[in-house]
Order: sequence, then structure tokens, then C-alpha cells
Amino acid sequence: MGLHLYPNDDEVTSPDISWSYSGFRMFREWLAQAEGFVLAEMRGHDGNRPWSDVTTTLEPLLHHADDDGPDLAPDQCAAMLPRLRAIADERRSDAADPVVGRRVDDTRQLITVMEFCVAEDLPLVFG
Repeated sequence: MGLHLYPNDDEVTSPDISWSYSGFRMFREWLAQAEGFVLAEMRGHDGNRPWSDVTTTLEPLLHHADDDGPDLAPDQCAAMLPRLRAIADERRSDAADPVVGRRVDDTRQLITVMEFCVAEDLPLVFG
């Protein structure tokens, strides 16, 4: 069992990405670290630090429940894309490390899914 992020279009050929729940947690922890904070310290992730203490365009992804809550709107995806691209580019040189390489690959795959959502004006589903 795991988590699946996909465009809300009922098409099996549309791009998507899947993780185990622990894999998704590790991915989001890595993104939060790139943004300069520790995800486990945040409300909703075992911590008490309010989200108003951090500034990141990735908040809709990082603060979203694993498989519950609202879909991400195309405009939310569009707002996150530049930062996700920058993180993937910044970490590309460290991709020889298998863990970092996996995170960079996951980021690029998520970018593909979000770009599709934006281009087709479709929400991104967490399921």
C-alpha cells in the first residue's frame, strides 16, 4: 500500500508518481531540508512549529495530509514548479549518492505530473 499522486482526469496514460508512505515522508523531509527547515518540527508532522514560521512555495505539498485533504489546484502546482525545478537542478551534482539520486528523480517525476496538471488545468490528487 502506498501513496499515488496523479491528475484528476480518469486517464491511465497520464503521468503519475507513487511512493510508499515512508518513502513520501522521506521525500518531503528532503524537500523541507532544501527549504531550510526540519519537517518533523512542523505542525501536522509531529512538531509544534507553526507553518507561519517558514516561507516556502512548497507548503501546499509539504503541509498536505498523505492521502486525505483537498486536491492541489493547478495554480498551486504552477506556483511550486519553479522551486521544485531549482531544487532538482541544485542537487543534480550530488546525484551520484543513491539517496540523493532517488530524491532528484522523484522531484523530476513530480515536476512532470504537475506540469501536466497545469497544462491540462487539472487538480493533483493524493490517493
